[in-house]
Amino acid sequence: MNKNKKRFEKHSKEYEGIKEYQVRKESKLLDFLYETFKDQSRNSTKSLLENHRVLIDGAPVSQFDYMIYPGDTVMISKTPIRRKARSNLPIIYEDEDFIVINKPSGLLSVASDKEKGSTAYRMLNDYVQQKDKHNRIFIVHRLDEDTSGVFMVAKSSKMRDMLQDKWNDLVKKRGYYAVVDGTLKNKQGTIKSYLKKNNLDLMYSSKKEGDGKLAITHYKVMKENGKYSLLDVNIDSGRKNQIRVHLGEMGHNVIGDDKYGNPTNPIGRLGLHAYELDITHPVTKKVMKFVSKMPDEFNKLLNGEYKKPEIKKKK
Repeated sequence: MNKNKKRFEKHSKEYEGIKEYQVRKESKLLDFLYETFKDQSRNSTKSLLENHRVLIDGAPVSQFDYMIYPGDTVMISKTPIRRKARSNLPIIYEDEDFIVINKPSGLLSVASDKEKGSTAYRMLNDYVQQKDKHNRIFIVHRLDEDTSGVFMVAKSSKMRDMLQDKWNDLVKKRGYYAVVDGTLKNKQGTIKSYLKKNNLDLMYSSKKEGDGKLAITHYKVMKENGKYSLLDVNIDSGRKNQIRVHLGEMGHNVIGDDKYGNPTNPIGRLGLHAYELDITHPVTKKVMKFVSKMPDEFNKLLNGEYKKPEIKKKK
């Protein structure tokens, strides 16, 4: 497990056996529960909150008047799940509108079918509720679980909607560092294709216009050592697994990416890091720049200095 993820929290069995309910309209949480569980008494429904068995997208909530919105998933746990105290989160920036963090590799952005608790959403929601129990955060975009780097969340549904409605217009730069196997013949270039999903939930390219969603990836070699290459990658579109698919189709898979190829895995993680997000604030119109430095292991690998951590033997 990536050492940075360990700083957050390990997977817990407390999330097993959870039932999920989709939110279709804005309402108070207790009203939603009354509507959902019409066949049981109101006291019994209230007890779900009192006993800390209700979660929003994996984050525990116990306030009756907590506001929920379309797109939220209300989860009911068999056992109590309480908020956790959060400190030393890798926060890059925070104001009244949003929070930007340096997400570790190996940490999901939001709950998935397989993982509910160990997510950036859960940790940040716990964090803002330490200041006020009615506070919450909203997902604006996502980073793949194994991709590290700049990750933004909104503090209100209004800000989330303003960002998401014009995301591609507001974002001025999405920069990534990628470490790939081999040496590239062309040291810089642009890859353009239409991405679509197959029946295995994997993305693949089509050159036929309109056959999928348009994806444009620009790359430039920053450093190479004969075995690996470090690329500066910028994308015009934010499609699922876009960089991994495009670089893999060139014959240079991102290291550690066994989802789209069979590359080497010399540093025990995916060699992809979101180093910069430049975005125009939808209200102030000010361009805001958020940066996360390159992971040390990327540079060390290219410089031939990387050493795998020693695994301590149990006594």
